[in-house]
Parts: sequence; C-alpha cells; structure tokens
Amino acid sequence: MIDETRFRQVMAHFASGVTVVTTASGDRLVGITVSSFASLSLRPMLVLVCIDHRAGSHGAIAEAGLYAVNILAESQEYLSRRFATEEVEKFTPGTYELSPHGLPLLNGALAHIECRLHSTLPGGDHTIYVGEVIAAACNDGSPLLYYRSGYHRLGG
Repeated sequence: MIDETRFRQVMAHFASGVTVVTTASGDRLVGITVSSFASLSLRPMLVLVCIDHRAGSHGAIAEAGLYAVNILAESQEYLSRRFATEEVEKFTPGTYELSPHGLPLLNGALAHIECRLHSTLPGGDHTIYVGEVIAAACNDGSPLLYYRSGYHRLGG
C-alpha cells in the first residue's frame, strides 16, 4: 500500500488540461477549478467531472441540475487560480456571459461544454458528476496544462 504523499507524487506526472466548472444555483453563480474532467461516452454524449466534498461549491451542481465545463486557454492561468480559491466573488463583470441555458461561460476559454446532470456517483472524497452534453463550442488557441504541480503551455 502506498501513502497519500506518494500517490500525489505519482499522479502529478500525468499532464492534464485545466477547466473551470460553473453553474448557477438560484441567483448565485458558482465556479471551481477542476482537472479531473473526462469524456465518458459518445452515445449518449457524456462527460464527467469530479468535485471534492470539501469544496464550497460541491452541492451546487446537484442543486442546479446543469453545469458548464470551461476548458481554459494558455493565457488563463489567473482564472484557474481565482476559481481554485474559496473566494466568494469569483465572477467579475465582463469576464463571462450567461448561455441560453443560464450557465456562466468564461470569456476567452478554449471551449465550453454545457451539460444536464445525468447521474452522480460516489468517488471516495469526491463526487463524480456525469453530465449529458446539451451544447458545446470551441475557439482557436492552445490549452493551459497542469503538470507536476505547476502550469505549463504546449511546447514550453
């Protein structure tokens, strides 16, 4: 059996994209930085995100029944850092738009994937939120990457 420190060290060797998962719960906009994101199925189109139980926004997706995955562009490290905090006001005017589904989409993101909550699964200290894709769009650019506990860019 390995300890938590060793597990984190090993997992840090897996490069991942960086996303901010957003939703609107009542009149409150909620967002959290998430690296545990994956495509799950093509038929039906499903994606999943994993949210820590301790996160202040943990229950917001279940309450809202909808969420958006904003895939960050290489210039958006500041957004990843902002949404990784427990700061109450993460959304500043002019940095997002509400979609026709009422979900906050971050301006300048490399892609947006809007989802209707399909199911939830237990995942240890996280909840796995499976979403059925109801809208998606992408922009030109390069992704922000997270590797070995730091931010990186392709080719850099």
